[in-house]
Amino acid sequence: MGSNVNNLFFLSLFCLALVSMQQVRAKESYTRGRKQLNSCNLFSGSWVIDNSSKPLLYDSSTCPFLESQFDCKKFGRKDTEYLKYSWKPDSCSLPRFNGEDFLNKWKDKKIMFVGDSLSLNMWESLSCMIHASVPNVTTTFSKKDPISTVIFKDYGVTLHLYRTPYLVDIIKENVGQVLTLNSIKAGNAWIGMDMLIFNSWHWWIHTGKSQKWDYIRDGANLVKNMDRLDAFYKGLTTWANWVDANVDPTKTKLFFQGISPTHYRGGDWNEPKNTCNGEVEPVLGPKYPTPLPPPTDVVNKVLKNMKKQVSLLDITLLSQLRKDAHPSVYTETHGNDCSHWCLPGLPDTWNILLNAALTT
Repeated sequence: MGSNVNNLFFLSLFCLALVSMQQVRAKESYTRGRKQLNSCNLFSGSWVIDNSSKPLLYDSSTCPFLESQFDCKKFGRKDTEYLKYSWKPDSCSLPRFNGEDFLNKWKDKKIMFVGDSLSLNMWESLSCMIHASVPNVTTTFSKKDPISTVIFKDYGVTLHLYRTPYLVDIIKENVGQVLTLNSIKAGNAWIGMDMLIFNSWHWWIHTGKSQKWDYIRDGANLVKNMDRLDAFYKGLTTWANWVDANVDPTKTKLFFQGISPTHYRGGDWNEPKNTCNGEVEPVLGPKYPTPLPPPTDVVNKVLKNMKKQVSLLDITLLSQLRKDAHPSVYTETHGNDCSHWCLPGLPDTWNILLNAALTT
């Protein structure tokens, strides 16, 4: 009898030790995964083709928030290879996006994208990615310029888009519309968010009829024009000062979306007669034949000098490689759009990277 009791006692100890070892191993595995992401440069890697039967994150025809300007399939794009490429960082693996997990992590929170139509691209992508994971939840959609809003009501998660292409204000004066480099009155609408993702650049170089202002006010000086990179630097510095003065990073996650490249000049990838139209595969990489666009230096300089930490979603190089992922002629107007991106498509990867950055 005593021998049986001793055997049971030692067996119990062994089982407890085994369970404890398994828990330690699980914890070590989790810790290794976190350390791997923490030490990994998510934005250094290459595009690899995925020929598995893994479904797309969403279908453009079933996303209620997708505007037609990004729906390349709707306007006749037949090739699908551009949808099969996945971004693979050099030293870690990206977690697959799960919309329901995202909603649970951000339950009762407010997220806002602030910027131009590239912010729209990314906001619509995230809305569609989440909706595909929980297609039966109650949602509301509203649009009243400059704010568009999707609410996943069962989770209390709100996704805002605030359209302001320059971040700083355009103010009407006697001379006309004035791009005012030291004014951000619109910033009042950004306060109180749990996450802010900012973006600006593309509109700074517009001229002619697509230019939204008549003059630039640079301090006390009113000028008809100025170097656009200098203007961008001054405007972005005003934004940085606003963030430093008005946002608490312990309460609000802060990101800058990074510069999204265009592909109008085939010479950039050694095919001078081409644009993005007709391109069906990425530049192989891992490097792009031409340097990063100059505004990336402006963004890096401004972020480096800020008091508050703003994380850079450094999407420029990985997006430079994707000359195949633009709408090109597959739009409602059938113009050649080499600025924006098809949905589904590249902005989904931006959001996967955002989700990964939030876990580090």
